[in-house]
Amino acid sequence: MKKMFGTMLAVALASSALAGCGGDSEPSKDAAPAGEQGGSTEVQGKITFVTQRTDLVNDGTFDKYEEAFKKKYPKVEDIEFEGITNYESDMRVRLSANNVGDVMLIPTNIANKDLGKFFAPVNGLADSLGDLYFKDYKADNGQIYGIVSGVSTEGIVYNKKAFEKAGITSIPKTLDEFYAACEKLKASGMVPIYINNGAQWPMKEWGEVLVQFSSGDAKYLDKMIETDEPFKVDNAFGKGFTIVRTLKEKGYVEKDLYSNVWEASKGEVAGGKAGMYFLGNWVINQVIGAGAAKEDIGFFPFPYDNSGKLNAPLSADYFYGIDVNTKNKPLAEAWVKFMVEEAGYVEASGFIPPQKSKTPALEQLKEFQSYKPNFIENVPTSSKWNDIGNRAKIDFFGGKYIQDILEAKDLKEELDELNAKWKEARASVK
Repeated sequence: MKKMFGTMLAVALASSALAGCGGDSEPSKDAAPAGEQGGSTEVQGKITFVTQRTDLVNDGTFDKYEEAFKKKYPKVEDIEFEGITNYESDMRVRLSANNVGDVMLIPTNIANKDLGKFFAPVNGLADSLGDLYFKDYKADNGQIYGIVSGVSTEGIVYNKKAFEKAGITSIPKTLDEFYAACEKLKASGMVPIYINNGAQWPMKEWGEVLVQFSSGDAKYLDKMIETDEPFKVDNAFGKGFTIVRTLKEKGYVEKDLYSNVWEASKGEVAGGKAGMYFLGNWVINQVIGAGAAKEDIGFFPFPYDNSGKLNAPLSADYFYGIDVNTKNKPLAEAWVKFMVEEAGYVEASGFIPPQKSKTPALEQLKEFQSYKPNFIENVPTSSKWNDIGNRAKIDFFGGKYIQDILEAKDLKEELDELNAKWKEARASVK
């Protein structure tokens, strides 16, 4: 194999998953579906796979995947891996210049109506994979252009030893019970929950991430375009903001709220000096990698209210896409199918498998599912929602505006300012 690395300068968006090495697969001569492409369907030749996971290119993980793939398809000459650090920004430029590999991760900013300009339909491949999560997420006019690489949910990642030390004997199932657990952790000398305000991006959890499932409405964000005042103290946004402000006011979060202590916080949670995160299951392997024993880390749905009924989100990671101009679609499809089903990437990343029939390998996900939350599958936001947010200069999924909300003296006044920006931007977007 060959390794290549992108070096264009742009603002980086880091991957949300940590992956290790995958296992071998048994040799087979079964061909992958050729989809809509004519000509030979035999899996042979070579392709380029462009990925944001430069770490897996560097540490040899993708080499191991390729080795197993070639055992399955002996006529494959080479899978060339190109790792790009500034993936989102660089791939936008390269797609515009028609300078991409055969298989890649679809950049998140491409509207579904434009997918066909850059990517080949993969309906046949999608059907061959069975019942998939987010099967139609990257689709337009009946054509599927992307296959999800992994699925995540959000909840409370916690250190069982910390809970035991604090005398917490049962998992909180209501918001009041959650606050009580935080009080016990604080009384025991631990940081109850790291919100990582200084890192900025984790603050998105308390806003648009939370409202998509706490509201019970997967289309909640898109419905914001119907009103001039989407931010209210007593709606899903206001309730989420109130929770994180309460955590700060009661001293349940890290003391240093202004430095980026993200990396250090993983060691704190791993070592039992801190109790919890409110993040996705992708962080579990990172906490274990920071020194925690696997059996000491747990995961439960976030109890955002006192109803005792819990929703939890299902969120898509990147989607595999195949270049519309690829000269080897059979091999490209076979590689995507292998990455989803056999490589070990899904399991090592701590993902929920894209195929609904498969059980997650991560033990913590099994614990999470044992609490029987009502899963709500996220849906794409409309271009109008994105346009209004951009014009209002509200950094949805960025965390900065929630940092401001955390610091505000009066929540309603802060929300009124957001509504004023939203109203003005909404009037200018048709």
